[in-house]
Amino acid sequence: MLAKRVIPCLDVHDGQVTRGVQFGRAEVGELRNVGDPVELALRYNEQGADEMVFFDITASAHGRRTMVDVIERVAEKCFMPLTVGGGIRAVDDMQAMLRAGADKVSINSAALATPDLIRAGAEKFGSQCIVVSIDAKRVAPGRWEVFSHGGRKPTGLEAAGWAQRAVGLGAGEIVLNSIDADGTKAGFDLVITRRISESVGVPVVASGGAGKLEHMAEVLLEGKADAVLAASIFHFGEYTVQEVKQFLAGKGIPVRI
Repeated sequence: MLAKRVIPCLDVHDGQVTRGVQFGRAEVGELRNVGDPVELALRYNEQGADEMVFFDITASAHGRRTMVDVIERVAEKCFMPLTVGGGIRAVDDMQAMLRAGADKVSINSAALATPDLIRAGAEKFGSQCIVVSIDAKRVAPGRWEVFSHGGRKPTGLEAAGWAQRAVGLGAGEIVLNSIDADGTKAGFDLVITRRISESVGVPVVASGGAGKLEHMAEVLLEGKADAVLAASIFHFGEYTVQEVKQFLAGKGIPVRI
C-alpha cells in the first residue's frame, strides 16, 4: 500500500492565512486571520508535511500577483510539493503558478465552467500537475451535488459523476471538499469520499471536517482516501503533523515518518 499523505491547507487573503467555517472563506468578513503563509509553511515543512495546499481566496488579478509572491517565497525555503488553487481560469494562470514554484495547480469553478481547461492543462503540463477540487453537498439521501463559486452556487452535477468526467479529461488528482463538514471538526463525510475513491483511478484527497486524530484514520480506512487535508487543527496548534502521522502509523496506516 502506498503511503498516505497528510496535507495542511492555507487559505490566503491579501498575503495572510485566514480561516472560516463551512466555507466562510467565501465571505471575507467572516474570516479569521491566522498568520504569515511563509512562516506557517516552514512550520509544517519542519513537522514533516507531505505536501502543502495554498488557496487564493482573493481570486483577482491583484490577489494572483500576491499569491505568486507567496509561492516564490515558500518554494525558496521549503522542499515539500506545493499545490495552488483559487482564481486559476486559464492555462496562462497555471503556468504563472508553476513557474513561481508550485508543483500542482487546483481548479474548481473554472473547470466546471470550461471542462476543456482540464484537458488543456494536462496536455501542456501533464496530468500530475492538474488537480480538480470538488465542493460537494448532500442534497438528498444518497445524492451529493457539486457546488461552484466557493460552495455557493449549485450546478446540478452529481459529485461522483463529475469526478469521473474530470479524470477522463486528464485530472491527476481529486480533492473532495465536504461543504457540510467544512470547519465543523465533526469528521469527514465518509460515504461520498468512499464513493468517489472507488469510482476514479487517481488519488483522492479528503477535505472538510478534521477535528480529531480518529477522523483522519477513519477517512483513510473507511473512506478509502489517499490523503487527508486539514487547516484549523494545524493552524491553531491542536495537533502537529508528526502527531497525526504517529497516530496513523499506530493504526497500521502507512505514512512517511
